[in-house]
Amino acid sequence: MDNNAFLTYSPSPHIKSHITTRWIMIRVCIALLPACVMGVIYFGLNALLILALALFSAVASEFIYLLIAGKKIKEIAAQFDFTSCVTGLLVGLTIGTNYPWYAPILGSIFAIVVVKMLFGGTGKNLVNPAIAGRIFIFMSFQAVVGEWLLPSIGSVTGNSVTTSATILTELLNGTASQLSNWDLLLGTGMAGCIGETCKLALIAGGIYLAARKIINILYPVLYIGVTGLFSVCLGGFDFSLFLPSILSGGLILGAIFMATDYTTTPDTTLGNIIYFIMLGLITAGLRFATKMEVVSFAILLMNLLVPLFDKFIITRPFGYKKIKKEKNNG
Repeated sequence: MDNNAFLTYSPSPHIKSHITTRWIMIRVCIALLPACVMGVIYFGLNALLILALALFSAVASEFIYLLIAGKKIKEIAAQFDFTSCVTGLLVGLTIGTNYPWYAPILGSIFAIVVVKMLFGGTGKNLVNPAIAGRIFIFMSFQAVVGEWLLPSIGSVTGNSVTTSATILTELLNGTASQLSNWDLLLGTGMAGCIGETCKLALIAGGIYLAARKIINILYPVLYIGVTGLFSVCLGGFDFSLFLPSILSGGLILGAIFMATDYTTTPDTTLGNIIYFIMLGLITAGLRFATKMEVVSFAILLMNLLVPLFDKFIITRPFGYKKIKKEKNNG
């Protein structure tokens, strides 16, 4: 008798768990709270307004889209998974308080409607929606917003800050920074986006996500470390560039909260290791080539390559054993 007749086949997943998309996204929102709070402390109520507009616009865009698609309000509420909340917060955190009030609204609408919902919704987007929203805002408004605004809290080292250019721009152009590494870590006296100032708040959020086993801390550390080391190489093996290169710009925000997105990263461990190493190399290389922040563009580029990673780097099936070829003695 054929033994296969006794086998029952069923589609994956085969293991049930209490961990759902909603459970994960709520905790990502919690992890983003320290950065949001510090952004408001450093940049005032205008930062709170931008974050609120971005968050509301993202959630409202998803609800309105589903209503137009024929979903009922109760059904939408029951299936709400908080992914739009994460996208909205990230869009708000990745722009500065010098942007017009309608910029976070348009960025969130673009991220949710065009990048997420038109591709089928949660888990079916080709690129990270927040990254796409941030790039949309940057390309649409950067030429007219002028200089970055300085936070209300000055340098903890007592250095006078007289420029509103970002520290990363100064670093890439060979200008000596007026801020210490402590300032870069704490975000004091540092011009830039709402969420890229206080790195300590971002790191705290990353530790929380790692402790809850939502992200593998190896991957963002690998991305950040490779970016720093390659920056040292490109800077003539000047190791004093390591800390400023990883503490400047949006590297830590992007590495922890955007590059680790489940949907837009490879399925395998080997694929992820290669993916995050390439991210670091591309980020550092493009930074030195363009003399500007490119974290968003680097992540977007690598998102587009993920299907190739999943095609050529395949997980070995559980219990698989390679069949040894028998030698032909004839």
